[in-house]
Amino acid sequence: MFENSKIPGPELFAAEMGEELNQILNWWVDHLWAPASKSWHGRINGRGELDPSHPRSIILYTRLLWTYAAAARKIDRSKYHGIADDTFRYLETYFWDTRHGGLFSMLDAEGNPLDTKKQIYAQAFGIYAFSEYYLLTGASPALNLADQLYTMIETYSFDKDNNGYFEAFDREWRLLSDMRLSAKDANEAKTMNTHLHLLEAYTLYATISQNKVIHERLHNLINLFSGHFINPTSHHLNLFFDERWNCKGDLISYGHDIEASWLLTEACNTLGDPRMISDMHQMSLRMVEAVIANGIAPDGSIWYERKGDHLDQERHWWPQIEAVVGLINAWQIVQNPYYYLLAYRTWEYIKKQLIDRMQGEWYWSILANGTPNEQDDKAGPWKANYHNGRGCMEVMSRLMT
Repeated sequence: MFENSKIPGPELFAAEMGEELNQILNWWVDHLWAPASKSWHGRINGRGELDPSHPRSIILYTRLLWTYAAAARKIDRSKYHGIADDTFRYLETYFWDTRHGGLFSMLDAEGNPLDTKKQIYAQAFGIYAFSEYYLLTGASPALNLADQLYTMIETYSFDKDNNGYFEAFDREWRLLSDMRLSAKDANEAKTMNTHLHLLEAYTLYATISQNKVIHERLHNLINLFSGHFINPTSHHLNLFFDERWNCKGDLISYGHDIEASWLLTEACNTLGDPRMISDMHQMSLRMVEAVIANGIAPDGSIWYERKGDHLDQERHWWPQIEAVVGLINAWQIVQNPYYYLLAYRTWEYIKKQLIDRMQGEWYWSILANGTPNEQDDKAGPWKANYHNGRGCMEVMSRLMT
C-alpha cells in the first residue's frame, strides 16, 4: 500500500505522532505548571500570555490528570508520574466537595470554590481521570473517588422513568433549571455530549471497578446512542433532547460524530459481546461515511458544525484530531486504505495549519478565512491537552500493534 507513495506507513505515522505528543506534554508543563504550588494555572490566552489569577476549571483539571496519568503509564513513567500525582492531590484536596460529594465546577486561583454546581459532564471526566490514575498507581483513594462519583451519578442523575441522565445539579444534588454546559448549548434535559463522555468514562471505569452493574450501565449507554442519539437516516448525532426523548434542533457537530464513532467501538470492545461489536462496527462506519460526505473540506480538514443550511467553516482543534482517530479506527475495522489516507491528510492539515510553530501547542481554531484564531485560549477552562494528547497516544497505540 505504501510503496512508491508519499503517504508514510504506520510506523512512520506513529513516529510523527510521538514527536508531537512530546511537544504537547512538555509545552503544558513549561507554560502552565506552577512548581511552587504543584498545580496548574487556569489560562493562557490566544496570544500566549499567562493569566495566573484566572479561575481553575474542573474540566481543565480532570482532563490534565487523565492526560498525564495516561502519558506516565503508556509513554514515560519517570517523566510524568510526579505531575499526575500532584494533579490528583490538588483535585482531591480542593475540587472534591467533602460535604456533599462530587466535584466543584470552578475554583479561584487560591483553591477556594467559585462555582459549586455539579455538572454531570464534569463528574464524568472525574471518573475518567481517577480511573486512569488508578491504572497508573493502584492507589485506593483514586478508585474510591471514582466509585463515589459513579454512585452519585446513578443516584441523582439517572432518569429512572425515561432512561438517560439529567445534566446539572446544585451543590446538594438538586436538579437545576438552567442545565446548560456552556452558553452556546441549548437548555435541554439530556444532551449527546454529556452522554458521550459518560460513555467514555464508564468504558474505562468498567476495566477497574468491582461493581459488575457498571457493565449493564455501559450497555445501556450504548443502546441510548443506537436508539436515540444516532440519527438512523443521516447517521449524524442528534444533540439535544427533552426528558422524554423528543429531539430538539437540527445542529450537526462533525467532530462529535467522528469522536463518537470510535468511542462507541471502544465501549463495545470493553463489554466483549461479539454481536454488539459487529453491529457497532457497521454503525460506526456509517457515521464516518456521513462525516466524509458532509463534513470534510477539500484540504482534508473537518468543518466545525452545520445548522440547517448554514455551514460553520471554522476548523476547531479538537475535531481535527478526533477525525484522525476515527478514520484510523475505520481503517482498522475494514482494512480499506482509503480511510488511512484520509486520516493522514487530516494530520497533514494539523501539521501545516493548526500547530503553532512559533509559540507551541495548537491554535484554538483556524478561522473560515484561513487565518489562526488568536482570540480564543491556547489553554484554559475548555482547552486542555486531552484531545490532542489522547489522539496522539491513541493513534500511536493503534499503529504500533
